[in-house]
Amino acid sequence: MRHLAGLLVGLVVTAAVLGGGGWAVRHALDVAAATTADEKTMWIALSSMAAVGLVVGLVTAGRISPLATFVPSMVLLAWTVVYALDVNRALSLIPTGQSVNQIVLEAGVGAKTLLTSGVYALLGVALFIPVLMPSRWSRRQDDLDDDYETSPEGGYY
Repeated sequence: MRHLAGLLVGLVVTAAVLGGGGWAVRHALDVAAATTADEKTMWIALSSMAAVGLVVGLVTAGRISPLATFVPSMVLLAWTVVYALDVNRALSLIPTGQSVNQIVLEAGVGAKTLLTSGVYALLGVALFIPVLMPSRWSRRQDDLDDDYETSPEGGYY
């Protein structure tokens, strides 16, 4: 059950990184390129980046299933590998067109920036590190487990 919850959390983290991170970067770059800074937009973009960073940090440091970091790391690393092998194919995965919502379009522009600059590769590797820790795959030892493990006579071997 813990790994199913980790899978669902991993999907949420993936959406937060791709959607929220992309949207925040797009607006932060717009504020940086503007001659007059719109402080409201800047604070919204920075707080969105901080929220995405908080989610990634909690999942990375938390004691949840390693699938919570494995899913977004594989998405980010796979997209980076596709970008390294075929740039046009990787960029075609970004949503564009008239029928796409404006927020999704803005998130796609930011995601393109993060993909082409290598931030997704960096974040994918950082999210993959907790998967390599064996202690993340085993469950916690409870005090109740000790009652069933010991016997007064000892074992046969």
